[in-house]
Parts: sequence; C-alpha cells; structure tokens
Amino acid sequence: MKILSFGIAREIVSGPIEMSLDGDVSVAMLQTKLSELYPGLRQLSSFVIAVNGEYGQPERIVRNGDEIAIIPPVSGG
Repeated sequence: MKILSFGIAREIVSGPIEMSLDGDVSVAMLQTKLSELYPGLRQLSSFVIAVNGEYGQPERIVRNGDEIAIIPPVSGG
C-alpha cells in the first residue's frame, strides 16, 4: 500500500511510504506502527489517518489496496 503524508508529517517520513500489511490491521494499529517506524510522528500533538479519502475511525480495518494518508494537526487563522 502507498501511504501519503502532508505538512510536517511529510517532512518527518520523507515522502510516500510503501508498506504491505499482513492480515487485518486497524487504523489505530497502523498509527502505532507508523509511530514506531517514524518516531518523529510522536512529537506531533496528534495525527489522523485517512482511508480512501475519509478520516478513518480507530477500529476501521485497512487493507493493502486502500489509499492511506497521514494528516498532521491543522491550524489556521
């Protein structure tokens, strides 16, 4: 699966990530795995995983064919 990232998350992971999943993996499990692989993500106040263009709930199962994106905290004025 290809995992896209945006904003500061893109700087932390240095571009798109290629990953293959074994079995059922939830959004929460994927967040944990990404934080282990890229410890800089732990420095963010939070980050959200989008699955196929929608914010993924923690229990949602992701599959190898899904489009995944890491969305960092957003602020604006």
